[in-house]
Amino acid sequence: MLTNDKASNTITWGVKADTKLFGLMDVSDNTIKGFDVDIAKALTKKILGKNGKAKFVQVTSQTRIPLLKNGNIDAIIATMTITPEREKQVDFSDSYFDAGQSLLVKNSSNIKSVKDLNKTGTKVIGVTGANSVANIKKYAPKAKVLELSDYAQAMTALKSGQGAALTTDNGILYGMAAQNKGYKVVGGTFTKEPYGIALNKGQQPMQKAINKALKEIEADGTYNRILKKWFGNVKGFDYKEAAR
Repeated sequence: MLTNDKASNTITWGVKADTKLFGLMDVSDNTIKGFDVDIAKALTKKILGKNGKAKFVQVTSQTRIPLLKNGNIDAIIATMTITPEREKQVDFSDSYFDAGQSLLVKNSSNIKSVKDLNKTGTKVIGVTGANSVANIKKYAPKAKVLELSDYAQAMTALKSGQGAALTTDNGILYGMAAQNKGYKVVGGTFTKEPYGIALNKGQQPMQKAINKALKEIEADGTYNRILKKWFGNVKGFDYKEAAR
């Protein structure tokens, strides 16, 4: 933990603020709300006790690891897939959410699966730093990928016709579809994306504390309550499949 955080009984978490269902800024009260945020709050109480405080810093797929390395945050809980490449830079907790990559398209689109994107000239929109960009290059190598810095920009690009589809993890896309009428999630899931909490290398005590806390919130029903709160009413999404 950060030195100043130990003194104030606080854990500083890096979270998304542009990703509905996981971490989205609520402009009415200027707080970030979502599944990742609620899980972080629950873990904080288990690790630090009932007086423990969770502090949140906004990150994107591009900025989250640099902010962790620079000491701006203690941990990342921001729709971050555990991958061998990332494990060279950070240590992960056990997985806390099982996502899979899908596609978001206009309701009028004929695209039904990732195979439909594998054509010369087809443009697909993704977010820089997200695992989905590397995946789409593998599953649809003929497609051209337009990489943008965050999901808000990616959605704007899809709306303006800069790509035939937007690709990332299914839970994120269902949040976008709920926010934007006229769009649907297609293609099932063509990858497995287990989300983990990222820490700087060499933070074994913190890693153990987080893994223990994850087991505790699962055992006492807190995890399922939070999962159902955010994903229980999302049309087309089987939240039970995403449970860790």
